[in-house]
Amino acid sequence: VPPKAVLLLDPPWSTVFKGEKMILTCVNHHLQSQEGASWYRNGKLIDKTSGMILIKTSGSYQCKTQGSSYSDPVHVEFSSELFPHPGLKASPSQPIEGGPWTLTCETQLAFQRSHVQLQFCFFRDGRTLGSGCSSSPELQIPTMWREDSGFYWCKAEAATPRITKMSRVSRMLVQRIPVSDVNLEIQPPGGQLIEGENLVLICSVAAGTGNITFSWHKEGISLGRKTQHSLLAELRVPAVQKRDTGRYYCAADNNHVPILSKRITVTVRSLVSQPVLTLRAPRAQAVVGDVVELHCEALRGSPPILYQFYHEDVTLGNSSAPSGGGASFNLSLTAEHSGNYSCEADNGLGAQRSHGVSLHVLVPVSHPVLTFRIPRVQAVVGDVVELHCEALRGSPPILYQFYHEDVILGNILAPSGGGASFNLSLTAEHSGNYSCDANNGLGAQRSEVVALSITGNSRRRIVLMTTGVTGGLLLILVFAATWLYRIKSQKKPGRLPATGTPSYSPSEYQETSEFGPSSIDAQEPPYSEQLVHLELQPVYSNVNPEERNLIYSQIRSIPNTNGISANSQRTPRNRKEPVVIYSELKKAHPEDSAGPASRRGSDHEDITENYENVSWAPAASEH
Repeated sequence: VPPKAVLLLDPPWSTVFKGEKMILTCVNHHLQSQEGASWYRNGKLIDKTSGMILIKTSGSYQCKTQGSSYSDPVHVEFSSELFPHPGLKASPSQPIEGGPWTLTCETQLAFQRSHVQLQFCFFRDGRTLGSGCSSSPELQIPTMWREDSGFYWCKAEAATPRITKMSRVSRMLVQRIPVSDVNLEIQPPGGQLIEGENLVLICSVAAGTGNITFSWHKEGISLGRKTQHSLLAELRVPAVQKRDTGRYYCAADNNHVPILSKRITVTVRSLVSQPVLTLRAPRAQAVVGDVVELHCEALRGSPPILYQFYHEDVTLGNSSAPSGGGASFNLSLTAEHSGNYSCEADNGLGAQRSHGVSLHVLVPVSHPVLTFRIPRVQAVVGDVVELHCEALRGSPPILYQFYHEDVILGNILAPSGGGASFNLSLTAEHSGNYSCDANNGLGAQRSEVVALSITGNSRRRIVLMTTGVTGGLLLILVFAATWLYRIKSQKKPGRLPATGTPSYSPSEYQETSEFGPSSIDAQEPPYSEQLVHLELQPVYSNVNPEERNLIYSQIRSIPNTNGISANSQRTPRNRKEPVVIYSELKKAHPEDSAGPASRRGSDHEDITENYENVSWAPAASEH
């Protein structure tokens, strides 16, 4: 048995509505379209020329192709309507002037075509309402007016297939309602305004249709009038002033008796102006401990006014002026109260800050402290001592005065505060009590007394004298022994006469060691062999007495047998030489009131180095 043919529907449903098309296609079992298919409706052949036919009549359809048997029958039903004629529904059924109104175009699509999109249009007296046709079956009119009365209908339309149906025409009359419950509202609310702000008067009615006329009044004086299709209207009063304070009301009318609102009181207040801060002190320059009055005043502004006082933006306190004007704040000054002050005025309509006012609080000086700065533990005549005076507290500039036994030594100004120093070159008369004053114009303060003890030159003379006597006795013993040695040496044959231990200054030693035998008299008899190898060797030593400013330098020579040949000849010198030379090296001090004979003319002669040679030798002649 050959396989069955397949019958295909386009669109793929068996129910078709008026105005729609239905196409049938016959394919073999391989779903391939076949030309010359045979078509049957209700068992009767209706066509055999094509594999596809367009039908418009209800019935049971089959097809057959070459190489296939009859397809299964398919019943196709053509309905009369896709949707019925729409009906126009109004809500409310009787429109009221000034109120909203809703129109609905009601119809129903067949359930088989519920997916079809319909378009709805609304008309009044032949003119389209709203923005044209839309997919919504409703049209909302926010406000209806008397002139909106007329004939209304709607239209429903399907795009595919193109089917259009109209509703019946309905006549609508808009009813007018008299105004009622007139109310006046003001902006900003509360009736409290600031000078320069705008006042808005809003007049409204709870009910009323048609053209409503609104009017506004202040104390019986008309301020303005408006007529419009609205349940409310407003009147703007720009930049109110104090003269605009008063009682306001409004009226509304739509060709009936005017209805008045209640009266509202409007108060216009003024902002505070920028306040002025003044400082009232008991003297030209504020001092710690003074009580200063901070007075803040705004020259304009509605009371009450609250004043706040600030020091470096930190709140000090506040004071209120219930009736306007200024306010004051008292402050007991400390050193920390120097700085910038300001105040703020606020009457609830906005705060205003004053310009800053600077206040410098002077601090009296504290008791100064006097200290000595000396180069050593015990001050001596000629030292330079630094007297340092400092007050740890006090506003600059500070003038310091220095005293010795209540006699002014001098003064020094410290422009930026701190301490000051005074240098003093000491004499014997400077021993005693010292003190200093500190004064910055607010009263002088005296330091505690400090004693200074000075050691003079008299002690050094005694020490020098004692040391000199002891040294002299030692020198006498040394020279006496040397003299005896020379006498014994001269009596022995073949030996050089004894000359003691020569002493040289450094320059003399340099000359002897450099030129050697050339500085010796060649006519003198030769030395014995034992003394031929002698050479003078300089030795230096310092003798320091107890005092530091006096040094004896002893320069002497000892024999040296190294480095001289056997043929060297020496003769004794034919001149007197000192046995020992002491050089007195003294460092001069400006404070020495008594010095060597060369300085007796001036007690303070400025001499950096003094050298004095003290020569001592026996008076024996050489042979």
